Amino acid sequence: MPTADRRPVPSAFPSLAPGLLAQAVRDMRLTWRARGVLAELAVGYHPGQEPPISELTSLTRTERHAAEGREAFKKAVAELRALGYLKPDGSSKTGVGERLVVDLTPAADARMVGDDHDLPANGS
Repeated sequence: MPTADRRPVPSAFPSLAPGLLAQAVRDMRLTWRARGVLAELAVGYHPGQEPPISELTSLTRTERHAAEGREAFKKAVAELRALGYLKPDGSSKTGVGERLVVDLTPAADARMVGDDHDLPANGS
């Protein structure tokens, strides 16, 4: 049963391009951790109800349960921002309390297991 401060879980995936989403969560340029954060932010909330990153990083150890710590989460967010998967929504001029929105455009350049460009020059 949801509490007052718990965001409802969507009953269907938001309207994202499923092919790009699949490529994004398999993008080998990202750590497994960053891919998990991306998956949560992409499909875990109703559009417009995504929590600000600052809210997620301020969760206490008890509230996080088995989730990794703040520093691990911040590193994953930094990875996603660096590749362009997370972008500020422009809601704050200072960046404090700003929401980051998922942009799957970088998935078009995703590096996937088995891609030829991941092989060494000699093919081994």
